Amino acid sequence: MSIDDRLRAAGLPTLPRPVWLEIDLDALANNVGVIREMVGPHVGISAVVKADGYGHGATQVALAFESAGVERLCVASLDEALALRQAGVEASILVLFPIPLDGLADAGAASIQVSASDPASIRPMIERARDLPADHLPWVEVEVETGLSRGGVKVDDVPAVLESLRASRCPVGDLWTHVAAPEDVEATARQVSEFERAIALERVAGGGFVPACHMAATGGLFTGRVPAYQGVRIGLGMYGLLPADLPIPEELLLFAARLRPAMSLKCLPLRIERFPAGTRVSYGGRWTAARESVIATLPAGYADAIPRPAPWGEALVRGQRVPLVGTVAMDAVMADVTDVPGVSQDDEFVLLGSQAGQEISTGDLARARTTIPWEVATGMSYRIPRVYHADSVLMGLRTLISETTAAADGASTKGDRNR
Repeated sequence: MSIDDRLRAAGLPTLPRPVWLEIDLDALANNVGVIREMVGPHVGISAVVKADGYGHGATQVALAFESAGVERLCVASLDEALALRQAGVEASILVLFPIPLDGLADAGAASIQVSASDPASIRPMIERARDLPADHLPWVEVEVETGLSRGGVKVDDVPAVLESLRASRCPVGDLWTHVAAPEDVEATARQVSEFERAIALERVAGGGFVPACHMAATGGLFTGRVPAYQGVRIGLGMYGLLPADLPIPEELLLFAARLRPAMSLKCLPLRIERFPAGTRVSYGGRWTAARESVIATLPAGYADAIPRPAPWGEALVRGQRVPLVGTVAMDAVMADVTDVPGVSQDDEFVLLGSQAGQEISTGDLARARTTIPWEVATGMSYRIPRVYHADSVLMGLRTLISETTAAADGASTKGDRNR
């Protein structure tokens, strides 16, 4: 059954363009379960859903993580947090980077937690809080600078900062820090030591009381080098992905192997045409057919996810690997399907994901492009439709103009996107 037939059967609109990301909601739930087994029932899990849910679609993945039992969601900006609230997300939300002072009341009214990263920005926050009604005061978490050198309160200043926050009207939440290089044993150990020093200083200053703490992200958790404390803050691993060449100890390899990537990039060809030897293909004629060749035009280009100067390399069709050839255009790339007999415009091409035992993984693409899995996932253009499914059942579709959820009775609910 074609993708449009499957969408119609689920009561969903058809695609505006024959390229789509399939997002496996079951895989997301599975990954939450794996993380839960790793940290135990008494450690809170925060799922990072910034950057449009790592390219998977923030609203749907946030709701999926919420249903799977994560205690909190993390974003990078206040508007990301407010968008989730408007979409019906009820879980706790933490904004990891400082927000504008004018947004404090909105954050408090929406029960969004904010981060304090240095004394210079904390003082104006406290002053602004004096003018806010109690129900518009956001919880404030304190980030500690332990070695990333990007943001955070210096370790020696932590007790004074916490004291000033407690003396104000601002409710105080957790203490947290971020690991710079989990693959580096010594650097990570220094950061853990610095965070422990901040905890110890606060324990003395606070008469034995220390806020809940969180430090481990995906790398810290899967290397086993960062304590779980009272919470973990997982981004990449939640989507079934791991950093390239991460040194995972043997006792954690079984957990890593159980993660399931949730994202696949698929398309149908726009055209399949046979050309004689010597034909130059695409802009600049940088690729020339050395033989009579069958070329498929695929509807994804550098405005979507296929980088123009860097090698994407291959696609899968009929379970076989085929090379992408010629200069990548804004909205299209060409594939040489000469060696795959019978390819038609009804065949699905896979640019990321699995087909008939073959796979093109996010890690493969990251290595080919000399980048990291985070960039591959978050680089998926917003204009690519997202098709959500659980098991083989289609659950929803997001396009530029609407986000539609399938209903059990074959009806659907549709929300316009004001973007």
